[in-house]
Amino acid sequence: MEGGGSAAKGPVVVTGASGFVGSWLVMKLLQAGYTVRATVRDPANAAKTKPLLDLPGATERLSIWKADLAEEGSFDDAIRGCTGVFHVATPLDFESQDPENEVIKPAVEGVISILRACKEAAAAGGGTVRRVVFTSSAGTCSVEERQRPVYGDDDWSDVDFCRRAKMTGWMYFVSKTLAEKAALAYAAEHGVDLVSIIPTLVVGPFVSSGMPPSLVTALALVTGNEAHYSILKQVQFVHLDDLCDAEIFLFEHPAAAAGRYVCSSHDATIHGLAAMLRDRYPEYDIPQRFPGIEDDLQPVRFSSKKLLDHGFTFKYTAMEDMFDAAIRTCREKGLIPLATAGGGGDDSASVRAPGETDVTIV
Repeated sequence: MEGGGSAAKGPVVVTGASGFVGSWLVMKLLQAGYTVRATVRDPANAAKTKPLLDLPGATERLSIWKADLAEEGSFDDAIRGCTGVFHVATPLDFESQDPENEVIKPAVEGVISILRACKEAAAAGGGTVRRVVFTSSAGTCSVEERQRPVYGDDDWSDVDFCRRAKMTGWMYFVSKTLAEKAALAYAAEHGVDLVSIIPTLVVGPFVSSGMPPSLVTALALVTGNEAHYSILKQVQFVHLDDLCDAEIFLFEHPAAAAGRYVCSSHDATIHGLAAMLRDRYPEYDIPQRFPGIEDDLQPVRFSSKKLLDHGFTFKYTAMEDMFDAAIRTCREKGLIPLATAGGGGDDSASVRAPGETDVTIV
C-alpha cells in the first residue's frame, strides 16, 4: 500500500529494486520517510521481493510494481503521480551470447522509455517528477586503451575500444556509456531534470538474496575468479551505503545541477587489495602474484570533487570496512565459503544458506 501519514515523502520510484544497489536504496528511502514504488521484473518471485517486503516501513510505505526494461511503456504506471525516479535497473549478463540485443539495446531503450514516461506524466497532469537520478558506472568514464592517473565527471569511455578489445564486462561498459549519453541528451532536449551518479566498484553489506555482480568482481581474489582480475588491476571503490546516501543527497539538493557526479571514496591496485585481504583473511588463499600484471602499478583515481563541493561527505573512510561488511554478509547468506584450500583455515567450511540446512563447501 501507499500512504503512511502526512510525514511521508514521495512517492518515488526505484527501478531494479530487488538488486544489490536497488534494495539497499529502497531501505534507505524508507528509513528517510519516503513512500517507495519498487519495480521488479517478476513480482511473483518471492526470493526477489521478500527482502524488500521485510524491510522496516515496507508494510506502510512500499509497493511492488512489475516493469521490464525490454518492454516499452512498462514503467508508465509506476511513474505516473510520483515525485522522483531512481533508475538503478540495468541488464547485467557478462556471459550473454547476444550482448547487443540482450544487454546494450535494453539498457539504452529502457532509460529512454523511463524518461519519456516522466515527461508524459507531467504533460498529462499525472504529477511532476521533480528529478531523475540515474545510476551510471565508472565503466562509462575510464575504459580506454591507456589509463590516465585521474578521471572525473567529464570523461567518457571509448566504446569502440570496448567493442574491439572485448575485455571482461565489455558489454556492460558499452551499455552503460550509451545509456547515460542517451539519457543526458533526452533530458536536455525535453526539459527533464536528470542527475547521473557515477559509482566506482560498489562494495558493502546487502539485503538482496543472491550474489551481487559487483561483489563477484570485488571478491574475485577470495573466490579465485581470475577472469575478473583485470578489472581489479587499478580499481576504485565506494561503500554501498555511501552510494545510496549520495543518490538521496543529489535528489534532495536542488543546488546540485543536472549532470554527472562521480561517487568514489577509495582507490587501490590489485597488489594493495591482495595484501589487505591476505592480512585480514588468512583463511583464504589470496594470490601472491599476478602474471601479466606489472608489479609497480600506480593507482588510478576517480575524483568526487564535484559531489563533495556540494556538501556531501563519505561516511566510510577505510577500505577495510566495506570489505569486512561484504564478506560477512556473503558468509551469512552462504554465498562464499568460510575458507579456501591453501588458506590459513580449514579447507572446508560449514555454511548455512538462508532457509537451508548446513552444507559443506570445499
